[in-house]
Amino acid sequence: MSDVEREAMEYDVVIVGAGPAGLSAAIRLKQLDPELSVVVLEKGSEVGAHILSGAVLDPCGLEALIPDWKEKGAPLKTPVKVDNFYMLGEAGKVRVPNFPMPPLMNNHGNYIVSMGNVCRWMAERAEGLGVEIFPGMSCSELVYDGDRVKGVVAGVFGLEPDGSIGPNTEPGMELHGKYVFIAEGVRGSLSKELIRKYDLSKGHEPQKFGLGMKEIWEIDPAKHKEGTVSHTMGWPLGGNAGGGSFIYHAENNQVFLGFVVHLNYKNPHLFPYMEFQRFKTHPMVKDLLEGGKRVAYGARAITEGGYQSMPKMVVPGAALLGCSVGMVNVPRIKGNHNAMLSGKAAAEAAYAAIQEGRQGDELSDYETEVREGAIGRDLKRVRNVKPMWSKWGLTSSLALGGLDMWTNTLGFSFFGTMGHGKTDAEATEPADKHKPIDYPKPDGKLTFDRLTNVSFSMTNHEESQPSHLKLKDPEIPVKIDLPKYAGPSQRYCPAGVYEFVQEDGQEPKFVINFQNCVHCKTCDIKDPPQNINWTPPQGGDGPNYPNM
Repeated sequence: MSDVEREAMEYDVVIVGAGPAGLSAAIRLKQLDPELSVVVLEKGSEVGAHILSGAVLDPCGLEALIPDWKEKGAPLKTPVKVDNFYMLGEAGKVRVPNFPMPPLMNNHGNYIVSMGNVCRWMAERAEGLGVEIFPGMSCSELVYDGDRVKGVVAGVFGLEPDGSIGPNTEPGMELHGKYVFIAEGVRGSLSKELIRKYDLSKGHEPQKFGLGMKEIWEIDPAKHKEGTVSHTMGWPLGGNAGGGSFIYHAENNQVFLGFVVHLNYKNPHLFPYMEFQRFKTHPMVKDLLEGGKRVAYGARAITEGGYQSMPKMVVPGAALLGCSVGMVNVPRIKGNHNAMLSGKAAAEAAYAAIQEGRQGDELSDYETEVREGAIGRDLKRVRNVKPMWSKWGLTSSLALGGLDMWTNTLGFSFFGTMGHGKTDAEATEPADKHKPIDYPKPDGKLTFDRLTNVSFSMTNHEESQPSHLKLKDPEIPVKIDLPKYAGPSQRYCPAGVYEFVQEDGQEPKFVINFQNCVHCKTCDIKDPPQNINWTPPQGGDGPNYPNM
């Protein structure tokens, strides 16, 4: 649709994504100069609709942006009071003491939050400063002026099922900026285009990812311990994959229950969603949840590559922010604070450039601040934990990773900077090298099938639109994925989007139920032949998370 004529609107800064990074950038720009014109485009039906995070928030990013956030009523109401780490066996657990852990692992001073609600609050602050926020506006294309990113195309609606323009098509509009900030989250389509077009990953390690799945439970008040944070490792994943869980006791007798599976697992028979459901049958978790009810579900990918996997962040006219770069501190399971700091840093670099009369160039000061400032320091201390886990397994990486975090805290490292090697897609091995895994059938009370759980994400897509999940070659799923890898898309997707259907005497057929998609983008990451391309559906579609 690049040849379609559209209306255009001009701004000083165009921001794609109303997450913590994009909203922080918008707020900071208006703090620096109320006369700057700033627009934020959000694909969700409202701000927060597509936000999913644990989350225990380190308030340092918010503190830097809005020092009086408490007085202004930020929804950080549950300080961490108890911080637990457990190693799980199938029926038992061992508490890992806190005292040997580096200080950076301490959660005291942090808050259990709904990041969706934090973003809604931030959006109110931004709009109060004069930022224009347009929810329900997917950004489907970048607009170029020569080698420079000039803007984005947003608000395309009503395409025909084959992607062509029909009588009810709204072609959208172009939004141009002196600078464009891409803050669309993990593995976003515009970020992928910029990284590929400008070869931004050259000289950096491959990005690594995890799949995070989350349920919110309302539990028996007698079992609720507000402010308690627990993390587990070990069972049920064992040696099949890296990962672990979080259990956060929020306010209102709610527990945020989550499970993360690192996507560099080898066995294509692994079923991350069912590993999450099996985790809930552990006595420690089962006892907590019995008598309660699940009220929400969702999933999203997590950037886990860390310091050495961050690509170059700037191109002429545009900058990548937050999870578009990958700023998660993996052992802390935290990235929101760094996303906020990246938005602030990008805003300050753009403001300085505009003050000098510049536009459309590379904001190199932003990249320098990210790599050498607070974000870089945070990520550099833990840069070897993920590759150690991938290379040596859980037990060894716990000891060596702890040692490396301690020495980095003291200013040196025995290990230098370790590499990641393969991408998560390349890590997947043929099915005949591994045994299938038998998963118990969900009971509908404690454990649930995917489609039932997806209904608790309030996901909705207009069915007449083109599928936003594009196959580069429609023959690959049946000819390669199914015979060689046992059709892993049937399992790695946490929403039941993909299935192989076979009728008597006919070849299997690959079916994409895009209406179920919760926008986690795992398929784009883990598919072994890299044949699935996730693109944004029309604006407002997807999950509608109320409190994630």
